[in-house]
Order: sequence, then C-alpha cells, then structure tokens
Amino acid sequence: MQERYLSYSKYIKKTFEQRVQKVSIDTGFSCPNRDGSKARGGCTYCDNKTFNPFYCSPEKTITQQLNEGIAFFEPKYKTQKYLAYFQAYSNTYSNLDLLKKKYNEALSHPKVVGMVVSTRPDCVNKEIIDLLNSYTKEKYVSLELGIESTLDKTLEKINRAHSYAETIAAYELTKGTNLHIGGHLILGLPNETNDDIINHASEISKLNINSLKLHQLQIIKGTVMAVDYVKNPKEYNLFTLENYIETVVKFIEHLRPDIILERFSSESPRDMLIAPFWGGVKNFEIVDKIKKRLNELDTFQGRLWADN
Repeated sequence: MQERYLSYSKYIKKTFEQRVQKVSIDTGFSCPNRDGSKARGGCTYCDNKTFNPFYCSPEKTITQQLNEGIAFFEPKYKTQKYLAYFQAYSNTYSNLDLLKKKYNEALSHPKVVGMVVSTRPDCVNKEIIDLLNSYTKEKYVSLELGIESTLDKTLEKINRAHSYAETIAAYELTKGTNLHIGGHLILGLPNETNDDIINHASEISKLNINSLKLHQLQIIKGTVMAVDYVKNPKEYNLFTLENYIETVVKFIEHLRPDIILERFSSESPRDMLIAPFWGGVKNFEIVDKIKKRLNELDTFQGRLWADN
C-alpha cells in the first residue's frame, strides 16, 4: 500500500535504527487546573487511569517504574531500547530543581535513549525549554503539548483553563531548539462541528510542530464530562467508527504534509467507557481502515493544505 501520510513508526525506525518502546512514568505532578492555581477539578474528560500502566505509581522511584516497565516489554523484544515517557498529568509543572532531578534519573538509566515529556501549553517557559533542550546534546528529547482544541470556547467548556493563544506562545518558545515537538488533539469535543475539526488541522499546521496524536472523544465513567453528557446530550455528537474514519481522512488532507502522525485513536478500558462503543475494534485496525480509505479516495496528507 502506498504511504499516504507520515507515520510515526517509520520516523522512529529512521531516527533510532532499531526498535524503541515508550515506558510510562508517573511523577505525581499535578496540573494548574487541579490544584486551584487556575481552576479545580482538572479537564472534564480526564481520568489518567484510562492510560496509566499497572507499573506506574508516584510512590515508586523513576528508576523502579522504568525497571518494571522494561521487564514487562523485554521478553518480547530483548534488544530494543526505551524512551522514558513522562505521561500522567503535567510533567513540567514543578520547580526547575525537581524537574532536573526527575529527568536526570530517567536519562541515566542504561537502557533509556531519550525521553518524552507530556505537559500543558501554559506549563512551559523559557527556563524549562532551555533545560529540556540541554539534554539533546546527548539524548533524544520530545516535548508533547496538549492542544486538545484550537477554539477558546471549547477550552473553556472542558475546563482547560488556558487559551489557544497560550498554546501558540508555547510552540513559539520551542523555535530554535533541538527538541522534537509533539501535540495532542481530541476530535469530537462538545459543540464542535466537522468544519471546526478541519479548521483545527489548518491552525495546527501553523505551529512549530513535528508530530501529532489524534484520538476520538470518549466519555469515561466518573469524570465531570460524564455528568455533563447526561445533562446535555445534544452538545455531544459522538462518532460512529465509520464517521470517525471519514473525519480523520479529511483532517489528514488539510494537515501540513511534514507533520508526523503518531496516533489516530485511543482505546479506553471497556469497564470505564460510557460511549462511544466501537465493538472492540483495536487501534491497529483503525489505522488499517484509515489507510484503506485514503487509498480508495486516492488522497494523501496535505492534499488540501493551504500554505498561508
């Protein structure tokens, strides 16, 4: 099958010339929309238990989490290397000394070739960017920012407690560094239309961004959004699998052609998921469906991208 978008797997193979696996870490950091510095309650859709592996716990040291994660993955791929993935909550939301201690511990692990740091756009500044960039002399470092939406009305609705202007400013700070700059976007947030989603692709294409993760909105039990979903169901237009495939294909067509696409969907535990249900389809199957649809339409990433 012809390659019709830039895939993350090919990027990783080209960058490291071997198999590399992310190992998640939970540092115990919080977020400014949780601790009251900006808001309370966190993002309305968020429950970190949906993606935190069993070995992740802030009660364990960074090294212990890495060792347990590597022990889980190693039997299948004995020779691969690892990326320390600072995943849960906002992993730049602390003082520089503590950040440096955590990052140093992760990067000192003999099987770790780099790290991925996930955080919010309003939780980075020049000092943090400079610290992260200082590690790139010897290690691979990726900074992943949660964009979620380019619409301020949506960001307010989901209690992000930052504006899209702050997202733009965060990406501007990364210019001139050797960091790999990633982003994360949720498709299908409350009151967003298909036109809004296509506009996300256009707006994100203007950023200093190297790679992007997409996933469908999922309503998770116990979240604030789950309560709102019951109260205001008309605000939610959750995707069927077929509609999601079509939407992602259109998004890809409008996305800048040099942005690497790392992920298209997310698979939350069945017992935690309220909606939508896609019949247990796996993430790799969704990737195959997207590839097939791109081929059927004879289209490709950036076909409708307008370089403004």
